Amino acid sequence: MTADGTASFNIKAFFRTGPIRWLVVGGVFLIVAITIGTTIMADNFRERALNSRERELENTVLLLTRQFDQHLEDFTIVEKDIASQILSAGITPDTLRANLATQEWHEMLKAKVGSYTDMAGVHVFDANGRLVNSSDVWPAPDVSITDRSSFKIFKSGAPTSPILIELAPARFGEGWAVILAQKVVGQKGEFVGVITRGIAPASFEKFFESMALGEGAAITMYLRDGTLLARYPHIEPLIGRNFKSGVIHQQIFAKSDHGTTRLSSPMDGLDRLAAARTLTKFPVSIIATTTIAAALEDWREQTRSLIAIAGLFVIVIAAVLFLVVRKLSTQHQMEKQRLDTAINNMRQGLLLFDSSQRLVVCNQRYIDMYGLSAEVLKPGLTFHEVISHRRDTGSFLGDVDEYCAHVLREIPHRNSMTIETTDGRCVHIINEPLADGGWVATHEDITERKHAEERITHLAHYDALTDLPNRALFRERLKKELTEIVPGQQLAVLYIDIDEFKSVNDSLGHMIGDELLKSVANTFRRCIGGADFVARLGGDEFAIVMTAVKTEADVTDLVERALDAIRAPYECLGHQVATDASIGIAMAPQLGADLDQILKNADMAMYAAKAAGRRTYRFFEPAMDAQVKARRILEMDLRQAIADEALEVYYQPCVGLQGNKINGCEALVRWRHPERGMISPVEFIPIAEETGLINQLGEWVLATACAEATKWPDDTRLAVNVSPVQFRSGTLALKVVAALSASGLAAHRLELEITEAVLIRDDDAALEILHQLRAIGVRIALDDFGTGYSSLSYLQRFPFDKIKIDRCFVTDITEASGSSGIVRAVVNIAAERHMTTTAEGVETIEQQELLRSLGCTEMQGYLFSPPKPAAEIRPLLFGHRPRPVAVA
Repeated sequence: MTADGTASFNIKAFFRTGPIRWLVVGGVFLIVAITIGTTIMADNFRERALNSRERELENTVLLLTRQFDQHLEDFTIVEKDIASQILSAGITPDTLRANLATQEWHEMLKAKVGSYTDMAGVHVFDANGRLVNSSDVWPAPDVSITDRSSFKIFKSGAPTSPILIELAPARFGEGWAVILAQKVVGQKGEFVGVITRGIAPASFEKFFESMALGEGAAITMYLRDGTLLARYPHIEPLIGRNFKSGVIHQQIFAKSDHGTTRLSSPMDGLDRLAAARTLTKFPVSIIATTTIAAALEDWREQTRSLIAIAGLFVIVIAAVLFLVVRKLSTQHQMEKQRLDTAINNMRQGLLLFDSSQRLVVCNQRYIDMYGLSAEVLKPGLTFHEVISHRRDTGSFLGDVDEYCAHVLREIPHRNSMTIETTDGRCVHIINEPLADGGWVATHEDITERKHAEERITHLAHYDALTDLPNRALFRERLKKELTEIVPGQQLAVLYIDIDEFKSVNDSLGHMIGDELLKSVANTFRRCIGGADFVARLGGDEFAIVMTAVKTEADVTDLVERALDAIRAPYECLGHQVATDASIGIAMAPQLGADLDQILKNADMAMYAAKAAGRRTYRFFEPAMDAQVKARRILEMDLRQAIADEALEVYYQPCVGLQGNKINGCEALVRWRHPERGMISPVEFIPIAEETGLINQLGEWVLATACAEATKWPDDTRLAVNVSPVQFRSGTLALKVVAALSASGLAAHRLELEITEAVLIRDDDAALEILHQLRAIGVRIALDDFGTGYSSLSYLQRFPFDKIKIDRCFVTDITEASGSSGIVRAVVNIAAERHMTTTAEGVETIEQQELLRSLGCTEMQGYLFSPPKPAAEIRPLLFGHRPRPVAVA
C-alpha cells in the first residue's frame, strides 16, 4: 500500500477508536457548559453592574455631604461672628435697633461678607422679626420674618440649635431661598434677634450639575423633615414639597443616616437606584439616584460581547473536533520543529553529549558565540574534537587535553565555571549531568551583566554626580584608617559645608548647582595629598580624611589651601559663580578613636564654624559637646514650659513724643526658669525658631496679649512681634483672626511687628500674607528698620503703618558723629509715605528731645518704663496723664 493509502487507512481506523467518541462527548458537554456558564456570568455581571453603580452613588453622596457640611459651616461663620459681637457688646432687645441700625454697621456687615468668597448677604432682625440692618441695602427696608418657622421657634424660647435651616420665599430676591438663621441672645440669655443668610436652590443645583453622573441621574437635597430644597434636573413644582413619607425616607433614614435602596421613583415612575446620606453638622440630606436602565447600559454591551464570545467558542470547539485527527497525525513533526526552534533561539549556547562523550545536539547560538563552522560541528564529534575545533578557530587558548580532562572529572556533579575568550568576553559555562552518563553544557555570554554588576558596585560606593566616594565608602575607609594610625601621628577628619549653596540652586537652577559641586569636588581632589581622600556625604557636604598628621599646622595648611581654592570663581555653564565653605575638624586619636564619635565631633565643629559667621573653620573642642548638650536641655525645658504655659508676657509702653501720651504697648515674652531664673529671649527665641516651637509660642503670646489688651483703655494699641517662621507656616492670618475673635479685641488696636527677614526670602508670598492681614484690619509695623538689607522697595510695595528705628541708631544719636542723620532720613521717608515712626531703646532725656526735634512720632525705652508684667502695666496705663510738651 502506498504511503497515501496507509495514511488514509490510519485516519479511518483512528476515527473508529474510543478516544474520539469520548472527545466528541466531551466537546458537546463543553458547549453545554459554555451556554450555562454564559447565562450565569450574565446574571453576575448584571448584579455587579448594579452594585458598582450603587457604590458610585454612595461615594457621590458622601462627597456631597462632606462638601456641603464644610460649605454650610463656612457660610455660618459671619453669622456666628456678628452674634458674638452683639453678645460681647452687651446689646439687649431694647437697644439692638439703636446700636445696629446705623450706616456704620451696614458698612461693617458689607466688609464681613466681602472678606469671604461667598458673597451672599447677611441680614439682622430684631426680637419682633423686623429688619434692623442688612449688608445688601441701606437704609434697611421694612421687612418682617415673623411668618418663618425658625423665627417662631427662636421667639418661643424652646430648646433648639442656635442655627436653624428652612426653605422660605426670598425676602431680598425672587423665588425660594434656603435660609440659615442664627439666634442672637444677650448676656442674660434673653432673645435679642435673628441673623439670616439665604442661598438660592439654583446654587446647589449648579453644583449638582457639575458632578456629571450621566443620563438618567438625579441629585436632590432635603431637610430632615423631608422638605425638598433643591434638585437637579430642576423641577420647579417639586421645590418645597414634603417627601417624608417617601420610600427613601422610610427605608433609609428611619433606620440610619445613610444607605442605598432600589425603588420605583415617585417623581418620574422609573425604576431607580438610590443612595442617601445626612450631613453630620446640619439637618440636611443628600440623595443621588440613577435609572436602572442607565446603570445597566454597559452591562448590555458586556452581555452582547459575552454571547458573541461564547458562540465563537462553540464554533471553535466544533472546528477543533473536525480537525483533531489531522492535527494528531502531524503533531510529532511539529513538536520536533518547535524543539529545534526553541534550542536555536536560546540566549545560551547549548551542547548535549551522550555517555560516550559524543555530540548529540549543538544549537546555532553556540556556533555563533565562538565563530565555529556549522559544517564541522555536527553530531557524532567527540568532546575533545569540539574543543580542538575551537582552538583551531582561535576561540580557545590553553591545553585542550588538560581542559577536557578537567571537565570530564567534574561531570558526575553539576558544576560551573567562567572563562574569558580571546576577544575579552566573559562566558559562564554550566555542565549538568544526565542519568544516562551524558551531560548538557550551556554557555552564556555574561559580559554585559558583569559590566553592569561592576557599575552597580561602583554606584553603591561612589557619588553619581562627582564620582567621589559616598558616605558608605567614606565610613569604610575611615574605619580602616583609624586602625592604621602610627604612634606619634594623628588623623584629621574635615567636614565641609558649602556656604549659601541653596541660594545658587534657587537663583541659577539645579544644573548650575550640580556643575558647582563637580568643580568643588575637583578642587578638593587637587588639594589633598596622595594618602588622603575626599568624599561627598550628600547635598553640599563633603569630607576630607587627612592621614599622617604630625601637628595642627599640617591640618591648618590644608584647610587654608582648600578655602583659598574654593573661593576662586568657578565657570559653570556660562555663569561666574563664587562660593565659600565652613569647615569643622576633628582629630584622632587625640579626642577619641571611635568612628561615630569622631564624625560627631567633626559635625559639631562644622556647625561651630557656621555659627561663627561661616567662611571659616573650627577645630573640635570638648566644650562644643557640652554646648550642644546644654542647648538640647534648654530646648526640652522650653518645650515643657510652652506646654505648661510657664512663660510670661511683659509689656513695654510706646509713648508719643509730642503729647507724652501712652499710645500702646509692645508684648514681650519672658521665661522664668525654675532653676536658672530669668532666661534672656536672645537665648531661647533662636532655639524656638530653629525647632519650629516659635509657631506654638507665637500663637500663645498673641492670644494672651490680645486677651490682656481688652482690659486696657480703648485707645491703647497692642504690638506683637511675628517671626519669619510664623510667616512661612501659611496660617498666620487664620491665627490672628482666631485670637481677635476669642478675645474680642478690635482689629485696629492690634499691630503686628515684622522684620525685613520676612520679606527677603520670598517677598511675593510675604506681601500676599501682609495684604491678608491688612484686610483683617490690623496694623503692620516694620521692625528693626536699617539693620538688614533695608530695601526701600518694601516701603513702596506695601504701605506699612509704622517704621521702628532700631536702638543701635538711637544709642549714639546725641553724639557729633552719631546716627542723627540716619534717623532724620528714616523719619522723612516715613512721613513721605504717611507712616509713623517709633524709636527703640530711648534711655536719656537728651535722646528724647533730639528725637522729638527730628520729627519722630513715638519712643520706647527705659527712660519711660522697662517691660512690666500685666499686673503692673494696667495701673500705669490708667494712671498716666500726658504732660504738655514745651514749645520753644
